[in-house]
Amino acid sequence: MGAAEDGLNGTGAKGRLGLAVHVERWPIRGGFTISRGSKHEAVVVVASISDGLHTGRGECVPYGRYGESVEGVVAAIDACANAIARGLSRAELLSLLPAGAARNALDCALWDLEAKRSGSRAAALAGINPLHSVPTAFTISLGAPEAMAAQAREANAHPLLKLKLGGDGDEERLVAVREAVPAARLIADANEAWQPNDLESLLAAASASGVELVEQPLPAASDELLEHVERIVPVCADESVHDRATLAAIARRYDAVNIKLDKTGGLTEALLTVAHARALGLKIMVGSMVATSLSMAPALLLAQDADWVDLDGSLLLARDRVPGLTYAAGQVFPPEPELWG
Repeated sequence: MGAAEDGLNGTGAKGRLGLAVHVERWPIRGGFTISRGSKHEAVVVVASISDGLHTGRGECVPYGRYGESVEGVVAAIDACANAIARGLSRAELLSLLPAGAARNALDCALWDLEAKRSGSRAAALAGINPLHSVPTAFTISLGAPEAMAAQAREANAHPLLKLKLGGDGDEERLVAVREAVPAARLIADANEAWQPNDLESLLAAASASGVELVEQPLPAASDELLEHVERIVPVCADESVHDRATLAAIARRYDAVNIKLDKTGGLTEALLTVAHARALGLKIMVGSMVATSLSMAPALLLAQDADWVDLDGSLLLARDRVPGLTYAAGQVFPPEPELWG
């Protein structure tokens, strides 16, 4: 990181762009559990790109499920310092790094820097109308049925709840939550935890509980079964889809795709991925990892016309960065320029 930080210090005189990268740890309020395990803090990597007058920032979350580590992502970002200094474009970045967290941080930082240098909002630069608030899901962490029901009652101010499921005991979890919040809209995320022989019965249980979408029920490596069963509840790909290149293989297996900037490798590819998914007849969820508002903010550009939005990651933290996104009555509002874009 030293060379990148030295470059940042010298941007003003040379007119070159400087890159800095650092790791932040943000405590999670009460912990967060999915089928793969629990965690109590969000570890994020922030890339900052400066011209000496303006600084653009992008935040990413390295994810072990995709073979990423904090150290590897930091190294990948740091290795781009010279290319950034020479004026690397977002289009060139698509070829320089693969889709993933490192490219996401850099891409979003470049968008933010361009917005700040031009005096325009990132949405306008992307050809998108001024942003409006959108309804977002609020996530209920995986737990015993009664614990999830209690979480759901506490979160009843949020009209749309996302239930983390784990396989065994999911029918009981669905019943308990529905009884606790009879009027709430529900979506469910199994994070690859369902077994093929339980797929149809668990989809039936989800349908009976009024769940309107099930995310990634089967492991990505064995989701071909979804082509051959009746999907009585729409099924959304998450771990099975990353960017445009991965859409064709899953289009007949799923009804929707969860677009996350950390998977696509940034907003540039995410905008293209959304357009391609729509062309294939897929519905769109816009999601994120557990992170601060700096991670969520760029995704608001994708969320404007999405079918489902799941951008509550910063709400799950014990504290958020300031300024952060504003949430009220189940809605998330566009970022202030000081935060991003």
